Parts: sequence; C-alpha cells; structure tokens
Amino acid sequence: MTKFSDLNLDAKVLKAVADTGYETPTPIQAGAIPPALEGRDVLGIAQTGTGKTASFTLPMITLLGRGRARARMPRSLVLAPTRELAAQVAENFDAYAKYTKLTKALLIGGTSFKEQDALIDKGVDVLIATPGRLIDHFERGKLILSDVKIMVVDEADRMLDMGFIPDIERIFQMTPFTRQTLFFSATMAPEIERITNTFLSSPAKVEVARAATTGENIKQGVVIFEGSTKAKADREKRDLLRALIDAEGDACTNAIIFCNRKSDVDTVAKSLSKHGYDAAPIHGDLDQSHRTRTLEGFRDGTLRFLVASDVAARGLDIPAVTHVFNFDVPSHAEDYVHRIGRTGRAGRKGTAIMICAPRDVKNLEDVERLVQTTIPRLDNPTGTTPAEASETEAAPAAATEDKPKRTRSRSRRKDSPKPDESAPTASPRTPDPAAATEDAQTVAEDIHTEPAAKAPSQPRAAQTTEEPQSDAPKGGRSSRGGRGRARGGNDQREGQSNDKGGHGRAVVGMGEDVPDFIAKSFAERGAG
Repeated sequence: MTKFSDLNLDAKVLKAVADTGYETPTPIQAGAIPPALEGRDVLGIAQTGTGKTASFTLPMITLLGRGRARARMPRSLVLAPTRELAAQVAENFDAYAKYTKLTKALLIGGTSFKEQDALIDKGVDVLIATPGRLIDHFERGKLILSDVKIMVVDEADRMLDMGFIPDIERIFQMTPFTRQTLFFSATMAPEIERITNTFLSSPAKVEVARAATTGENIKQGVVIFEGSTKAKADREKRDLLRALIDAEGDACTNAIIFCNRKSDVDTVAKSLSKHGYDAAPIHGDLDQSHRTRTLEGFRDGTLRFLVASDVAARGLDIPAVTHVFNFDVPSHAEDYVHRIGRTGRAGRKGTAIMICAPRDVKNLEDVERLVQTTIPRLDNPTGTTPAEASETEAAPAAATEDKPKRTRSRSRRKDSPKPDESAPTASPRTPDPAAATEDAQTVAEDIHTEPAAKAPSQPRAAQTTEEPQSDAPKGGRSSRGGRGRARGGNDQREGQSNDKGGHGRAVVGMGEDVPDFIAKSFAERGAG
C-alpha cells in the first residue's frame, strides 16, 4: 500500500500531513502527485470528497519550496468557482505549508479590495481566487500574472455551470505558455474536454473512478412526494423533511439541506427554526462575513443544520457531516454528485436522502442516468402515499360531478325546442298564486340549468308565443335567452287581472303578497 512517504514530497510537507492524522493517500492523491512533482500537466477526474484538494496543494508546496515571490507577481494560481471552495483551499494550504515560509493571498468577493491589494503588493507565492475577483484586480492594474509557474483549476465542471468558462480562457491567456497546469473535476462535460485539449499539454490523466460516480460509502434514498393539494404542497413538503430528520434519530448528528432556490433556503431554514431545529441558511445573497460565521458554527458543532443553495455544494470539507438532505432534486444532474459528496468524506459512512415532487421526476431520471444506478425508493414517514393524495383530491371532484351542471347561456340553445307558432293563445285568466311561483322557478331553471336536463312539462300560455327577434346588439338584456323569455312572458300577460284589484299586469313570483306600491306602479303603467 502506498504511503505519503513514498510520493517524494518535501520533508516539511510530510510532517504537516502527519500532523493532520493522514497516513495513506487516497487513489486520486496517489495517482496525481507523482506526475505533478515531475512538472507534467495533470487532468484529474474523481468523485467529490476523495481528496482532490490535497492532490494539488501538496505537490505545489513542494515545488514552490525554492524561490521567492515578487510584488504583484504570484508564483502560482488556484482558481475556484465559489468563495467557500476558495476559502477551503486556503485552509488546506495553511495546514500543509505551516512549516514553510510560503505566503498566500485569498481574492474573493465580499472582502475589502484594499486589504487584498496590500497582500499582493508584498508578494505571494500562492494566489487563491475566484475568476471574477481575479479579473477585477488584473484590470485595475494591481496584478501581474506573467510569473505564474503553476496554475490549478479546481471543480472545472462547476466553472462551466456558473458561466466562468470565458473568464477561465481569458485567464489562461494572461499566464505564460510554459506554466504547469493541474485540472481537476468530478465530471467531464464536452466543453471541459475542449478546454483541456486547448490549454493542457500532454496531460497525465488520472481517473480513479468513472466520471460522475458517487461514493460507495454513501447510503442513498429518495422519497416520492405528492401534496394533497397544490396550496398545501409546500407546507407538507417541509413537514416531510422534518419527519425524515426525526426518522434518522441519533444517527443524524448534523446535516446539510440543499434547496434549488435561494428563497426556499430562507423559508426552509425559518421553518426548521420555528419547529425547534437548530438551523441557519447560507446562499449567495448573504454577505461574506455572515456566510463565514455560519460555516464556522456548523464546523465547530454549534449549528446542527445548514440549509444551503448550490453555492455551498462545492468546497465544504467538513468530515463529520453525517447526512445530506436534498429538499429539491437538483436541476443539473452533476450537482447531485457534489451535493451528496458533502457526506461520507475521508472514508466515513454517510446518508443522502432526497425528496422528489411530481415536477422533479424528469430531473430524477437525469440524475439516475448520470450515476448509472437506480436510487432506492423510501417510504414516506408521514404515512401519506402519492396514491392516497390523489384519492383525496379525486373525492371532492367526484362529489362535484354528481351535482347537475349549471351554466349561464347568453343565447338560445340550438337544440332547445321551438315554441309552436300555431298553438292557440290562452284566454285571459286570473293567475293562480301557486302557478305564479312555479313560473318564477321555471325561469330561474331556464337561466341556470341546461335545457336537456329539464323534465318535460305541460305548455303554458307564456310559452306559446315566440318572442320577436330584436335588433339589439349582443350582450344586451333582450339578447339573453332566459331573461328574454321571462320578459316576453310578462308582456303576454298585459291586460290580465290579479289578486290586487285587477290591474293590467300580473306580478309574477310574489304570490298573494304583492306590495301596494308595486301594484300601483303596474296600474299606472297599464293606464298609460
């Protein structure tokens, strides 16, 4: 079995490694360190959490042991996609270079330009930066990259996802052609392969595992979730997350919970805190000092749950993370590999559980296609299955179907029967109160109920005469099928008597209780 002492590292570096407690290099370290010490370009492909950071920091410190940096001219450059990952690399450098006199500078957003300029002016051996902040310093004339001897691109596939590839190509062109390049990634997209072919010279390819594979020491599972209703789905999904955490019991000492959207990160963290779980959010909209404090609390154990966006999926090297919960299935399948890689690090066991809502099914299929395995399905600890949720939704719908449909028709149905024009007109009569009430109910049914659903009834005088066509525009009251017929029926009762003194028109729908002021009004209109 290979040991660090077999890799030709500097004695001071070996002493620092021994202080960290590591004795045996990981496969990616054993494969990448020897060609890197020979000065060759290296293309390293390995799943996250396998020690890629030490694969380039250890040989870099050994190679930079001799020489001295000049002002504004770093001797080596490490590019990282996120602030957290850049800070993680800086911590590794401090740990492994503590017995040397090498200096470093960390260039990331959210910190003072003035402080960073002061470090660069003194001269640094190792410059660790995110692409955007590095270009800012270069364009301000505060940085010269012509003396870079070693250049490292870490998490190259994440650079692609975040749109940094044009910046990476520009930075490559700022550095000398004779530089040594170390390129590391967990996955290899076609665009990444193109860059390696362009900027790496006969690299030693070290692939210790198939690209985009997950650690065998990570227990994976997915819960298929479907809310009872659309309005309740988000709340029920948060209930399910808490149930999954509780189901893990004491085995879940701490966990990182990943969400796809920053707004969901805040919402989930607030919900967990409200229910008594020690949780805090971390995402790109928070200032750097807040993010740093949150990470420190999670590392030292004062914070149990870290709710994060994908900005934290890379660069969180916290060996003791026992669980990763994917509140959402990641939009990019590659992110799943990096998310669950936050647990099961340094040979430890880990658990990764994911919640898949109906809208995430396609993303789940993409993840399983990438990792070339079917993620085991887990039971819903809340006891609600998707089928039960569907039945719950279907029950009110079935009850609604049993009720007769009600519609408002603005025109006469083509299939409704036409009145018989040859039918004799009824002679004037005294309206019966019960019949008047029945007429009003029939009119209401004409307005609200499909004609086909009506029971056949005996023709009445109000139905024997067809309403004359009107030239009024559509949408006017006379064009409404139901209301037009109701008005026509009243017009035909012109001259009929009623119970309130034999006035000219009958008052339909009030029975025997017609108020005097209405009767009087009808009498005046009849007289006119």
